[in-house]
Amino acid sequence: MIEKDILTTLYVEDGKSMQEIAEKLGCSVHKVQYWMQKHSISRRSIGDALYQWHNPDGDPFVFIPPKSTADYQLYGLGIGLYWGEGTKSNKTSVRLGNTDPELVRQFLQFLLRFYRVDLQDFRFGLQIFSDVNPNEALDFWEKKIKISRRQFYKTTVTQSGSIGTYRKKNKYGVLTIYYNNRNLRNHLIGQLAALAQG
Repeated sequence: MIEKDILTTLYVEDGKSMQEIAEKLGCSVHKVQYWMQKHSISRRSIGDALYQWHNPDGDPFVFIPPKSTADYQLYGLGIGLYWGEGTKSNKTSVRLGNTDPELVRQFLQFLLRFYRVDLQDFRFGLQIFSDVNPNEALDFWEKKIKISRRQFYKTTVTQSGSIGTYRKKNKYGVLTIYYNNRNLRNHLIGQLAALAQG
């Protein structure tokens, strides 16, 4: 028999997998599964198990509530930018795309300040028209946002059509921020839902 408190500590509190528990206790995975079911300990979903595997030390972010007037302004701006410009349909990452480097920089500052995320964990996608020089566009964003070239995904090139106002404003393409973390994305969606309810 495996005691309920042992399974609760290892599986629920420590976040160990059933395989890790079996190895630690010197028994089969089947035995761990059997006693978890007997003790009514809910199993993690595949998504939760994968998240736990990728983040064994817990979430790679921590929410720091705003304290000063300047904090509240930046927090309000960041939430507003995500509401208006962010990609909410993706369930696994925080994404925001725009042509304005200052807007992108402010959103990055919002995430860095209030969620203590590591700038090195961000990835960036650049979409440009075919008549834009890719290296020139990458240099522009690299300098404006102060990020490394290695953080960029492969540039997406869209065939140029007729010259229009949008293309003139879009000289260096659209930069999309990617922070691949489901829990941070869900936290931000929760903040938006709370704001929407008043």
